[in-house]
Amino acid sequence: MPSEELRFEHHPFQRIGPDVHLIQDVQFALGQPLCVPINSAVLTGQEPVIIDTGSPRNRRQWLDDVFSIVEPEDVRWVFVSHEDADHTGNLETVMARCPNATLLCSWALVERFSCVYDFPLHRCRWVADGDTVDIGDRQLAVLRPPIFDSPSTLSVFDTRSRMMWATDTFATAIPGTPGSALMQDVSELDQQAWRDGMTMFGIHGLAPWVSMADPRRFAATVTTLQRLDPSVVLTGHSPSIHANRVDEACEILGSLAEAPVPPCPDQSVLDLILAAMGD
Repeated sequence: MPSEELRFEHHPFQRIGPDVHLIQDVQFALGQPLCVPINSAVLTGQEPVIIDTGSPRNRRQWLDDVFSIVEPEDVRWVFVSHEDADHTGNLETVMARCPNATLLCSWALVERFSCVYDFPLHRCRWVADGDTVDIGDRQLAVLRPPIFDSPSTLSVFDTRSRMMWATDTFATAIPGTPGSALMQDVSELDQQAWRDGMTMFGIHGLAPWVSMADPRRFAATVTTLQRLDPSVVLTGHSPSIHANRVDEACEILGSLAEAPVPPCPDQSVLDLILAAMGD
């Protein structure tokens, strides 16, 4: 487990709506003035929900941010989308500190991640695409997102705030260097840079299989998400996508199955990075 002293640069959490909060970290790209957001979320309300549990490298700050929004004893649900370290990094700590919380996740996540985490099965609720979970003053609709890098991946849609947690879907690198302000909304991003970022991340960072997918069938999965008419789309790796940019985001995403595959950094790029670092 990485040391808690190895911390990402901290950026304050963002209040998206009265009961929706985006917890923000950032990872800087190698050799480029780019970064990737590392996000999770908190839903307050009658039965508060933590959505994904951040990176272990930023544990102290992540816990401080989350528990400044909601008291650990008040958390009723912890939704974990899939087993990647930047989504499960503080899961064990969260479940220990939130004694009244039930863990929402897929059966596949438990099977794949049991070699890392000893799941308290009596505190789990297994969900799948198409399920709904009543959380008091709203429901969480569970769905499989169009883009994913793990078969365990699920997303959720909050029927009250109409917030879509799209997990890794719409992931993109954005301009950023240490000490710079973190981009909060995709409206701040150049349109072509947004398209290029989603294409590069979608094909090389998440789902190389998308280039082999039937374009019409893949586009149909994007349309299913779009028809939910979210007020805002939050993801693990993108600035916020508000309602006025959702259609554009879906158009870019839906075109990935037919997009030219961008070149992937290779050993020559690594050599340049190492040379610049003096190694």
